[in-house]
Amino acid sequence: MKRIVTFGEILQRWSKNGARRLSQGYDWEGHFGGSEANVAVSLAKLGNHVGYVSRIPDNAVGRACLQELRYQGIDVSDVVLGGERLGTYYFEAATSVRRGQVVYDRQGSSFYSSAPGMFPWREIFGRTDIFHCSGITCAVSPSATEATFEAVRTAKEMGLRITCDINYRKNLWKYEGADAHRTLNALMQYSDFIFGDQDEWEVATGVKQIPMDHMQADTKLDMEAYRRYFDEMHRQFPHCREMMLGLRNQMTSAHHTLTALLWYEGEIYTSRIYDIQPIVDPVGVGDAFVAAYIHAAEKWKGKPQQGLDFSVAAAQLKNSIVGDFNLVTEEEILEQL
Repeated sequence: MKRIVTFGEILQRWSKNGARRLSQGYDWEGHFGGSEANVAVSLAKLGNHVGYVSRIPDNAVGRACLQELRYQGIDVSDVVLGGERLGTYYFEAATSVRRGQVVYDRQGSSFYSSAPGMFPWREIFGRTDIFHCSGITCAVSPSATEATFEAVRTAKEMGLRITCDINYRKNLWKYEGADAHRTLNALMQYSDFIFGDQDEWEVATGVKQIPMDHMQADTKLDMEAYRRYFDEMHRQFPHCREMMLGLRNQMTSAHHTLTALLWYEGEIYTSRIYDIQPIVDPVGVGDAFVAAYIHAAEKWKGKPQQGLDFSVAAAQLKNSIVGDFNLVTEEEILEQL
């Protein structure tokens, strides 16, 4: 079995119960989460050998976090201990006509001060086959950006398969000199597989997204437009063999439609459009896409349609699960196909 490693910041997520706003009530509900950890958990649930690399404080909160990751079946032996605190975020779910919101509290976290030289990448990658990275780590701080590029350069040099989630978070790119377009585009140059939604691809590449109004389950996509679109993506990232574009239409807070397109070695594949209602928790849907595709691409090599269908089915299931983690099995995903 191939070993997969993800790298990023795990966070404590805090929300009020039910449809309450952050300003209402006194009880908080906490979950651990964060994109790269979400991918690791999904992959472990699908039966993969997964390692997670991060920097976590050596205190009771950090130990609780590591305990949760071990419980989910993840190897945390390469996590570095240091710093003062775990990063957090506050999530207010969208409800009825009200939009949701996320408030980050990550500045000064243990991962925020990650830097080159802190992680023994050659030792880690010497027992790794696939490395998953994310644009979020580059949005946290300048030193975390440098640590991320140290990792992808080493992984590329050592011949690992590199997967990348663009993961643009506009609320994070706040440090002096932050340039999301330039940094994300450079990160994607190392990648064999890239995932993102239309907004994220536009930020990273400068290419305008294809307009789409109210995608329904029976919507016919403009495949000629998407073929031109992916031709331009391939021109920008000539070494990338697989690119996925996630499409989600949020008609109401409780009713979404969801699908994706896959560019695989020059061919474009499409999947069914899922009509999902009610939405229980939309956080981590992109991470579910990524994890399921990494799993499928290894299990069903050379079968891109099967990989895409599996990925979209896994992502739509995530909408039914509270918290960041997509706690579904391969069997449950296959039942959706």
